[in-house]
Amino acid sequence: MNKTIKTILIVVAIAILVYGGYQLITPEASVDIGIAEFESQNNKNAYTTIGVGVVILLATLLLGKNK
Repeated sequence: MNKTIKTILIVVAIAILVYGGYQLITPEASVDIGIAEFESQNNKNAYTTIGVGVVILLATLLLGKNK
């Protein structure tokens, strides 16, 4: 694999992992009713995003080895 393409894929994979982590942490909706505050999260998309980032990173590192 070309060294430039490998570097780009690693950077993209890390960016996807960071974005997935951000989705995992931040709440999607928040409601404040006087004395109580409620937050709602749906982490299905975050787990999918993190999984895609891990797959890209592993594929780049394992398949990109020079023979």
